[in-house]
Amino acid sequence: MDRLKILLYTAILAAIATVISVIEGMFPPIFAFAPGAKLGLANLVTVVCLFSLPKRNTVLLLITRLLVSTLLLGGASTFLYSFAGTTLSYLAMLLVKQLGPKRVSVIGISSIGGFFHNVGQLAVASLIAQTWSVMLYLPVLSILGIMAGILNGIAGNFLLTRIKQLKKMNLIFHANSSWLK
Repeated sequence: MDRLKILLYTAILAAIATVISVIEGMFPPIFAFAPGAKLGLANLVTVVCLFSLPKRNTVLLLITRLLVSTLLLGGASTFLYSFAGTTLSYLAMLLVKQLGPKRVSVIGISSIGGFFHNVGQLAVASLIAQTWSVMLYLPVLSILGIMAGILNGIAGNFLLTRIKQLKKMNLIFHANSSWLK
């Protein structure tokens, strides 16, 4: 597959993720007991990219989504929280993915991403507030992040196993793995 097609595919997925982020940002928080907690539906696109694109294109997608979403929805603090959560989440998913399909599933990888996304955001909140007591919020957000990760993982697994083009991309860029059966 040539580089232009891969770049176009990356751009389309970045646009989809950005639109999902913007739409999700328009709704009020769904959990009254956890202000600011969202399902993180745009992370579904990240999960799909993790298994269908090279790493550099996934990073490009994440940076594009972060920048455009921040320009549309928020300011510098929004960017800091999103950047920390996205970066830690992506790195954790990459690390866990190295365990291989015999030890962890797409759903497990996504749930790790949901957990670490919250850890990253709370770390930034702790630095801004200059107190680690913000981390007391972590148990509540951990449960919600893992649940959201499971939902995104189920949806991502469904898409990756049912859409022929995604299967084809997985075989091209991740030929040594057997994630999709």
